[in-house]
Amino acid sequence: MEKLYADRTGKSAHLDQYAASAALKNAESDAKRAHDSGRVYTGSVALTEQAVVSVNVSGKVPNATVSSCLDISNWRRVDAETKKPVTLPENRLTKYRILSTLERYPEGWRVIRDEPQGKSC
Repeated sequence: MEKLYADRTGKSAHLDQYAASAALKNAESDAKRAHDSGRVYTGSVALTEQAVVSVNVSGKVPNATVSSCLDISNWRRVDAETKKPVTLPENRLTKYRILSTLERYPEGWRVIRDEPQGKSC
């Protein structure tokens, strides 16, 4: 995600190695919207407090749900040309709970859906 949002071309991310389905489409369209408005993101994102909520390996497509704390407090939205920070709402959550659904593909596990829970962590 960091590479996708930082690179206006989106070519260096190779996000399809980690995400598929709605998660991949949503990330690519969100990053494109930011890039089209002259914005990139710098810094880092962290996942902490990860816990497996459920696992189903007996179905046709093995899947799992993971709960994590997504920390974007060190991720900065900046103007792509000047690299100056873009003002964001002060009351936005920068550490929040997210549920991720993963499926096992032949190449490995892929995130197929991310659901922010709207709760700080």
